[in-house]
Amino acid sequence: MDADLSDLETFVAVARARGFRDAARATGRSASTLSEALRRLEARLGLRLLHRTTRSVAPTEAGARLLERLAPALDSVAAALGSLDELRERPTGLLRLNVPVSAAKLVLPSILPGFLAAFPDIRVEIDAEDSFVDILASGADAGIRYDERLEQDMIAVPIGPRVQRFAAAAAPAYLDRRGRPAHPRALLDHDGLVGRFSSGALASPWEFERDGEAVRIEPRARLIARVAGAADLLVDAAVGGGGIVYLFEEWLAPALAAGLLEPVLPEWWPSFPGPFLYYSSRRLVPPPLRAFIDHVRTLG
Repeated sequence: MDADLSDLETFVAVARARGFRDAARATGRSASTLSEALRRLEARLGLRLLHRTTRSVAPTEAGARLLERLAPALDSVAAALGSLDELRERPTGLLRLNVPVSAAKLVLPSILPGFLAAFPDIRVEIDAEDSFVDILASGADAGIRYDERLEQDMIAVPIGPRVQRFAAAAAPAYLDRRGRPAHPRALLDHDGLVGRFSSGALASPWEFERDGEAVRIEPRARLIARVAGAADLLVDAAVGGGGIVYLFEEWLAPALAAGLLEPVLPEWWPSFPGPFLYYSSRRLVPPPLRAFIDHVRTLG
């Protein structure tokens, strides 16, 4: 027998309150609305559920039997829905992010510790790679990508630095030995330390720009290392005097600050917009992801 859940809830509310007025106050609905819902339910069931007088309401035998079985079930439904409210207020569960290696090293370290401290019931799993995958197909809740890699049907939220630069650097001893380039084209006479993506493509050409002039250089690669797993090896090789390395400025910053590397052509370093957290607009946002998005936005 079919019955509308709202009408069943009305029956339980009126039966428990032993009257339409008290039930109306408890539910926030009018007494006439509750009365109409009860009549509709009784007509559908073909049974009278409540005896009504001008002063009181009492369950019939059928009503008492239904109330005995139905009330605990509706209480369970209410408790289940209440647990979802708790989930919104105190998110829990797993958050999976698919990110480029550069974001795992340069963006997330300043964000994740505060997020994990603020939401102790959320676990985070990071898939860091240098290829571009479909986050939905990979099972990730969201990803981090740069503007040119974002899909049109995705929602994007700025995350991390809003402007970044690529930087070139080498050990002072290497530059003393091989000379300090005065123009990007002079890099063709130097040894390049170059990354390779998992697709097989080299992380080149190296791009430089100044005063409207853009220069693209294919360096002479003396050392090639896969970006995903060995970018730090390129930095170490540069520190050891192996050649010139070209990476995110933040990646080279510790070695530059320590004097282990010297900037090469810093006035030519190109800047570009920072990354975005992106996720599908085609589904409800899971509570762990919603909490992460809100946390990212609070960081400005």
